[in-house]
Order: sequence, then structure tokens, then C-alpha cells
Amino acid sequence: MPRVLLTAFEPYDRWKANASWLALVHLTQSLPEEPQITTRLYPVDFSEMKDRLAADLSSNFDYALHLGQAPGSSRIQLEAIGLNIGGSSSQSPDQFRTLTDDGPVAYRSELPLADWAVKLRRAGIPTQVSYYAGTYLCNATLYWSHYLAERMSLSTLAAFIHVPLDISQVVNEPHGTAALPVAVSANAVRLILEELASRPKS
Repeated sequence: MPRVLLTAFEPYDRWKANASWLALVHLTQSLPEEPQITTRLYPVDFSEMKDRLAADLSSNFDYALHLGQAPGSSRIQLEAIGLNIGGSSSQSPDQFRTLTDDGPVAYRSELPLADWAVKLRRAGIPTQVSYYAGTYLCNATLYWSHYLAERMSLSTLAAFIHVPLDISQVVNEPHGTAALPVAVSANAVRLILEELASRPKS
């Protein structure tokens, strides 16, 4: 049975909840029988998150699926590219730094994101492949998953899934902020997990 590391993030900035964790919690109320899933909640801190990620990846999972929230988005975004650059929202772009000095400029997920997008849209879930995961922790998680797997000679394949804010997070927003019910986001992840369970090992 495939083994999957499934992660989400703690709240940050003005958000009292994180849609990624809300989706993960909702998913765990009705997990598929396969694959075997290990869940983690990561802190919103570059150094601590990297240490936690490295420790988790050392278990050599078959797959690592990382969830993060994307305020302003109305659809699931399957992130294809992790860039070797990182900075916080309080920094200007010229203050951003490389995530690691001995890594490539970028990694691209080897998982079939375009096929997943088609499957999710057929299930009525708005989804697209995205080629820019930003320059914050979401991008860093995708990049470091590939970098660490490469450096530790692991077989883990990684992907990052951005989910929109949940309805509960935008009730008091004044300007019609985009959102998607957490049940829909959780179902998107469930469908992807089902795909991983049936995916032949290379």
C-alpha cells in the first residue's frame, strides 16, 4: 500500500484559521481505505518547517502532498513549480533569498497534475494547474520536498495543493472574498489520494 505524507499549515497573519488544515481535518473524518496516510500540521516559520519536513521525509514516503491556503482564489490550484527563492510578505522582493545555495533554480513536480485537474473538474471541482506557488512557505515546502528527497536519496514524489479560503473564513469579509466550502476542498484531496492509491509504482 502506498504511503503518503499529507501536511497543512497553522494560521498566519490575520487569519484565525488556515483553510489547508480545515480541509485536512474534514478529510480525516472519512479517509479512503488506501493509501496509508500520515498527517502533519506545520508551523508558519521557514526554519522550523524545514526541520520538521526533513524529519518527516526521512521515513521515505511514496508521496508527499502539501496543502496551503490561497486567499483570493476560487479554485484548487495544483502547483507544478517550486522556486529556489523565499521571503515573507513583510519583505520587498529585493530582500528575498535563495532557499538553499547548493540547489537548482527550480524543481517541477513529477506527478500528473494535469490529469488530476481534469479528474477534479469532471467531479465538479474548479481546479487548475498553476506554475507559480508564490515566494513564501508554500513554494518553499514544494521546493524543499524535492531538494531533501534528492539529497537523502528518497523515492518520495511531491506535490503542493493550494486550496481557497473556506466559507467560514470570509463571512465577515467586506468585499466578497472568494471562497470554496471546505468539504469541496477535502473532496479534491480525497480524489487525488484515490489516484495515488491506484497509481502503479515506477
